[in-house]
Amino acid sequence: MPHSVDKATKEAIAQGEPLLWLNPNYQADANLCHNNLSLMAIEQADQRLRRFAPLLKQLFPELSSSEGLIESQLISATKLQQQHYPQLQGKLMIKGDHALPVAGSVKARGGIHEVLCHAEQLALEHNLISAIDDDYRILASSSAKALFSNHEIAVSSTGNLGLSIGVISAALGFNVVVHMSMEAKEWKKERLRKRGVTVVEHSDDYSAAVTAGRAASEADPNSYFVDDENSPRLFLGYAVAALRLQKQLIEQQIQVDAEHPLFVYIPCGVGGAPGGINYGLKQVFGPHVHCFFAEPVEAPCVLVGMLSEDKTQPDSVYQAGLKVATEADGLAVSMASGWVCSVIDNILSGVFTQTDTALFRQLYQLYETENIEIEPSAAAGFSGPEWLTESSQGKAYIQQQQLEPLMHNATHLVWTTGGLFVPDSEMKIFQQRGAQTSVQ
Repeated sequence: MPHSVDKATKEAIAQGEPLLWLNPNYQADANLCHNNLSLMAIEQADQRLRRFAPLLKQLFPELSSSEGLIESQLISATKLQQQHYPQLQGKLMIKGDHALPVAGSVKARGGIHEVLCHAEQLALEHNLISAIDDDYRILASSSAKALFSNHEIAVSSTGNLGLSIGVISAALGFNVVVHMSMEAKEWKKERLRKRGVTVVEHSDDYSAAVTAGRAASEADPNSYFVDDENSPRLFLGYAVAALRLQKQLIEQQIQVDAEHPLFVYIPCGVGGAPGGINYGLKQVFGPHVHCFFAEPVEAPCVLVGMLSEDKTQPDSVYQAGLKVATEADGLAVSMASGWVCSVIDNILSGVFTQTDTALFRQLYQLYETENIEIEPSAAAGFSGPEWLTESSQGKAYIQQQQLEPLMHNATHLVWTTGGLFVPDSEMKIFQQRGAQTSVQ
């Protein structure tokens, strides 16, 4: 870690102590121009998902009520706020990606978007469709499946991205290979196998699984590797969430403007999904949205990446003295995406970390008050409002951004990222552990 990082921050990271780090490069009105990234590119990704909606509705009956769109609810967390955030000014909300249909996690939009990009490209090249205004339901035909079955889609994952890629790719007829790192839960592997997906288990961490998966895919000319570390297609699919959130806020008459700030707290692994969401939110809401990433104390890879001398070549958490020892499998990543770190360099407000004990406690509190079930990774964001409003660092941020007079108008949005398909037996174990931490 560079010498410019202050000693207290270095020590807190190395000792696995929770902290809030404020990004010194943050600019409220940052220039959002990056290669291949723009508001227009996000809108095009949204249009692609809408083009495929009739096909997705046909492939996945659970999408009937949404006419083929994969989206989650914006939920008011009134009881949770009353019981566990009594001093919090403004409104506490939840963006419920833990319940995104088809894939059951935040990875649904990005992962499915990337696979649909590839399927669309192949279909156009092989004249299954002649233009993007054709009826895409033809891609469920036997001729389409014959085409896709000659192609492989591969991905490396700690779990949720693998589920997203595996489910949609298998439904379209692709051969699918998911490289699972040692952190992946057995039930996620089994769910993929039941859909005919080849699961390759690795005895090393996520970063090593990505390297191995990428190399294996590159050796096969008909294989397409979904690269969570370096993929604009994934990133833009994740960013579509901002357009959907904007619509939901309007529907619920919640303002986001110069008088009504929006604070967003997003669990973070390698950085792709939260980075895409962060980028999309800044495109839509500009200086009025403030994004904070949430990471486990044992695997704060984006925090370490943002502190690295060269963000495009980030340090690993091992170099900071950590071991990636966390129950939050979706966040158990040792090295962040250098590409994402460079994109969010001046649009990310900060990063906070928390212990596994806190994850389970907040998972249980959410279930107890709002009857919402999530996995441990998805609970990471719930420490955010307290860090922002009660810590010295958080208060300093509010003061720096001249937000003190506006906090009573604020919306605090916690992004829940996974949990829909967790087996009941596992969910009970999570909640029992959370209940025990709540009474300690």
